[in-house]
Amino acid sequence: MAHVFQISGIKVRDKKRVLVQTIQQLGGKYIGGSVYQHVITHLIIPQVLSSEKFLAACAAGKWVVTPEYVLDSFKNGSWLPEGSYEVAISTGATPSFYPVRQWREKVASGRLAGAFQGWRVLLMVHEPTRRAMFKRLLKAGRAKVYRYPLPSHASLTHVMAKPVTENSKSHNAPCYPVSHIVQHLFGNNCEDMFNIRDDHPTEKKKCSFVDVDFSELQTELTDYVIKQEGRTRLRFPEFLGYHDPYRPQSQATETDFTNVGSMIDCGLFIEALDSIRSAVFPGLLPPAPYLVSLLEYAQQGNATSVFLRHFQQVMYSLLITNPPWLAPVKKYFTQVLQCPRCKTGLWPFLETAIRYCLSSEVTCHPLPGPALPTLLHFHSDLLAFFLKLFQGELHSLTTGDCVLAEGAGGSQASASGSLLYGTFWTVWERSTLLSRAVKQLTQLLVQAVIEDYTERDEKKSLHLADTLLDLLSVLVEFWCQQHFRLNQNLVGKGLKDLAEHFAVISQDVSPVVLAELVVRIRSTRLKLVIADAIFRSLCCRNGFTVGDETLSLKKMVLYYLPALGSLAQSPTGACLRTRSTSHSCTSQGTGCSAQSSLVNETSSEKENIPRGLHRVNAAGSVLLQQTDGGGRTPLDLVLATNLREQLLQSAQVGDSVVRNTSTQVLNLPLLEAGSSLLAHLIFSYQQERGLPSHTQPSDKPRSLGYMLVRALETHSHKKVTLGWTDQRTVRLVEDAETLLELSRGRFLGQVSQAVKECKGENTMFLMEILEDLKSQGSRH
Repeated sequence: MAHVFQISGIKVRDKKRVLVQTIQQLGGKYIGGSVYQHVITHLIIPQVLSSEKFLAACAAGKWVVTPEYVLDSFKNGSWLPEGSYEVAISTGATPSFYPVRQWREKVASGRLAGAFQGWRVLLMVHEPTRRAMFKRLLKAGRAKVYRYPLPSHASLTHVMAKPVTENSKSHNAPCYPVSHIVQHLFGNNCEDMFNIRDDHPTEKKKCSFVDVDFSELQTELTDYVIKQEGRTRLRFPEFLGYHDPYRPQSQATETDFTNVGSMIDCGLFIEALDSIRSAVFPGLLPPAPYLVSLLEYAQQGNATSVFLRHFQQVMYSLLITNPPWLAPVKKYFTQVLQCPRCKTGLWPFLETAIRYCLSSEVTCHPLPGPALPTLLHFHSDLLAFFLKLFQGELHSLTTGDCVLAEGAGGSQASASGSLLYGTFWTVWERSTLLSRAVKQLTQLLVQAVIEDYTERDEKKSLHLADTLLDLLSVLVEFWCQQHFRLNQNLVGKGLKDLAEHFAVISQDVSPVVLAELVVRIRSTRLKLVIADAIFRSLCCRNGFTVGDETLSLKKMVLYYLPALGSLAQSPTGACLRTRSTSHSCTSQGTGCSAQSSLVNETSSEKENIPRGLHRVNAAGSVLLQQTDGGGRTPLDLVLATNLREQLLQSAQVGDSVVRNTSTQVLNLPLLEAGSSLLAHLIFSYQQERGLPSHTQPSDKPRSLGYMLVRALETHSHKKVTLGWTDQRTVRLVEDAETLLELSRGRFLGQVSQAVKECKGENTMFLMEILEDLKSQGSRH
């Protein structure tokens, strides 16, 4: 089938040019102009528009698709099925529906020739340009259109007038305003979305949302979001000089390592290592079995500290001179970096090194015990080497430095064959962040965190938790970089699963310790989701449910700040050594499970008093505002009128108590931990999903942030984003509105007096961040 396109609503010239070129490369045809052409088969629009082309294409039963249809078809190499790209209409109050599809299917099946089939219309529109537009629109839907004065032989079914007058009502047919066209196509609920109403001629035309085109703002916000998500989070400048593709790879003559093998056979391990140390050059690799033998000797516990130190030096020299992200040497490192006895791969070897540092007996094979100080530091240094290795590989993949050795043909190394993928994900696990190895690493990290604060000084000097935390950051950034362009939802789910898993397995760790751990996370992407999961878990275990809605600035202001006041009033010692609780505290069922508990308590009466009232007394009306997966509040789930009234009265009492609560902080350590988590959560959120801003005063009128604020000065965020399908851009607009409201003094009551007056270092820092947010709103 031929593909003939028109485009509507795309104002950016470069984007339109790319679409036109792509259509032509795929063998399609493009027709320009601002007037609908009946020969087209497809109309491309970025969102629902009040344009002639869109209304006419819908009436004619044409395909109306988003630009992604063309772009994805180009990636596919041929035209894809249109179904998943067909536009939907959302009024904001109702779920999306597909009237465009309904009319297209009726036309395609032959039931109708067009949406206005059988209509015989007298069109009474005074303004010539508008009259011509409405005529084209009606004819696209196969209506017969007449103009005034009406021919004597004509038999009418409709009179369409703009404006509706007594004259237009005098004909022998029902008279409608031109807005009836939209009502017929999309239903009464959508009339306000399209600016074709008949205004009374004596009334001043009021500005409505549909008079303003926010498509350019949407496009720029989408570009900004994509750029933000694609930027590099972790940078490792120390790797910039690791490989110069213009430098000859081999700087040494052929080296005979036969003597090294003989030395190892004779047990002269120190001499063998010294010989290898003097022969490490770019392009020159000592035989892998020799290094494996030296590694096995090091693990036996008989090697001197000097030997162990020299072995580490050899490994780092190999990393610098022959980095494993060069394809020819990747296999070499996989042969060396595995247990010399078990030979089961990189992850079991890495896991064994971690467990030995944790004094665990669960290793791939028995190692000298009790843990020797020299071997502890040796395995700790091995972990640091692994971290450096994976950091270098991430750097090379990020910067495109993965090149083959000179003479082997230059090409970028594929991430699918990287050591990172091969170590932490099987082929079948690569679509999930939380693979078996990543899950084990996370559990070992929690153990290391606990030991960091309970073990002897020599154990603390290993900095095991910091090493594992940096390693986890590298893994997260690597996996997200591989998937975010193709499936953003997959990335979001992977991060959420990892964060909730961490929150669940770390429930026995002090919140103070966890807050300090969050501070040390290098990846802002990882820090954001971990801080959020821990904060929600901490609130849940102290009787304050904050729900599981998508994280936004508004959620933090409306729900997280009041929760902080509840933490301040928790009994002394609460959650400083947390008890084991249900996983629902951090899973998607957080809000739902809390409400179900409340409803279960209120459903069983004891002397006509709901047992859940004490929770509402404590939390106030905030708890009654929580919703479950179906959007129902606790009041929706309580059927008895007397119980509903008691819940409302209890909430009022709770709100009053919160407002008049004592300024005394009952649990300073818990408040400080919560403040630290929330401060770093807000800070990471601003870095990851923050709003665009102008950099210089002269740039202000042209900045994206300024355009966004100007839109919100006259329209709510719901009206600005009406019809937008990308929730990331919708959230940006909502965040901008929240900042504006903060700058105007709203939400100040969300912070309890006890928190405001607290002199704790972390709490005062949080208050400074909130003041900065207010000033950001006023600067925009």
